[in-house]
Amino acid sequence: MNDLPLLSLVIFLPLVGAVFILSIRGDADVVARNARNVALWTSLITFVLSLLLWTGFDTSTAAFQFVERYDWIPSYRIAYHIGIDGISLFFVLLSTLLTPLCVMASWRSVTSRVKEYMIAFLVLETAMVGVFAALDFVLFYLFFEAMLIPMFLIIGVWGGPRRVYAAFKFFLFTLVGSVLLLLAILAMYFEAGTTDVPTLVATQFSPEMQRWLWLALFAAFAVKVPMWPVHTWLPDAHVEAPTAGSMVLAGVLLKFGGYGFLRFSLPMLPDATAYFTPLVYVLSVVAIIYASLVALAQEDMKKMVAYSSVAHMGFVTIGIFTLNTQGIEGALLVMISHGVVSAALFLCVGIVYDRQHSRLIAHYGGLVKRMPVYAFIFMLFMLASVGLPGTSGFVGEFLSLAGAYQANTWVAALATTGIILGPAYMLWCYRRVVFGELTKEHLREIADVNGREIAIFAPMAVVVMLLGIYPEAFLAPIRASVENLIVQESGVIDPASAIAMIQR
Repeated sequence: MNDLPLLSLVIFLPLVGAVFILSIRGDADVVARNARNVALWTSLITFVLSLLLWTGFDTSTAAFQFVERYDWIPSYRIAYHIGIDGISLFFVLLSTLLTPLCVMASWRSVTSRVKEYMIAFLVLETAMVGVFAALDFVLFYLFFEAMLIPMFLIIGVWGGPRRVYAAFKFFLFTLVGSVLLLLAILAMYFEAGTTDVPTLVATQFSPEMQRWLWLALFAAFAVKVPMWPVHTWLPDAHVEAPTAGSMVLAGVLLKFGGYGFLRFSLPMLPDATAYFTPLVYVLSVVAIIYASLVALAQEDMKKMVAYSSVAHMGFVTIGIFTLNTQGIEGALLVMISHGVVSAALFLCVGIVYDRQHSRLIAHYGGLVKRMPVYAFIFMLFMLASVGLPGTSGFVGEFLSLAGAYQANTWVAALATTGIILGPAYMLWCYRRVVFGELTKEHLREIADVNGREIAIFAPMAVVVMLLGIYPEAFLAPIRASVENLIVQESGVIDPASAIAMIQR
């Protein structure tokens, strides 16, 4: 397995599938059917290959594994350098898991330009996995920017009535942050002479330079999280995006921000991280309380789930900047859980929207009478979202708050309000949509979930229960990398030791 470029295969196999779909010719029905089949099989094979990364992962070391390095622009010391550690492993798996589920979710709902739609999703998968695997800052930036194009098209072409506005808002918010990220990369390059991530981690930047670099990185990653007050693009993007677009946007793309903080801000800029931590705490607490209250006032189910994502990611940023083991491990588990649960909740909304063409909570009521299986599935993921013990949501939030309590008791106390407000808006929505009498005529013939929809929910339900009941399966690969990250952030080791710890 060491001789096989497994990680490159996982990154670029979807791109091969996209090129294959591009070559498909014939009448519209044949092209659409073949495009769906190629996209599904390509993404499924990619997911199976990515599982080999998990089964072959050595949990005892913090070193990057499955490393591949080839000189790309040697005169500027820029290389094709990829690898994964415990922090990036499950984000790669999350990307490869959700892509085939998104393809299946679009099987019947997307009927126009199917060929282009499937190409966009496969290109997006390559960009997503590339972001989490890149160990060269320029390579990371290219994948980070490449993600914008297919996501912009997915929202702008296949979205709702205000899709163009939402797509441009998403694009511009992300692009502005990315410009500052590029400036930070250039500054680091001129200071260190390389864009190699492990080398940059071991480079000692001056405290003043660290603060400017940190703010530039923060601008890019805060938009992606998204943190308050740069979150306003998210509800619009979710509401207008097709169901599968919302699934992958909430499931994977929001994790780029948290991953960026963990991979770059904390280990490369430890002094600035400590300096700006109070700012992050304030913004995160505001995000949790504000987004939860706004979610409570929503009449559109999709918008409610979108605002709940802003609140959940507040727990992530608090956990990351506690700078202790419990907090960071909790943040990682919240991101993994949220990736699966939010995707499932958007699919729950999408299923009834496909049948009734309405996302308004008031449009529904008493669905349990006609859709008992749907009611059970919706309940499972709703309870996981609010952090019911035994589900994936509980473990991450508990660890994040435990870490926050060690760092600052006031932050932990204020963040805990999200644990109260979360069930308030989720249970309120569930009660109005699922329970009550079936009095609305337009709901009397609504069909329950079919076999294809159950097949999409099944793997997500397995992850939710496995992470809730046996979190050690996820914590074991993460632990060594988190401990190493804390050592790097504390700045108690010399640069040579840092490189030895994170490189083979």
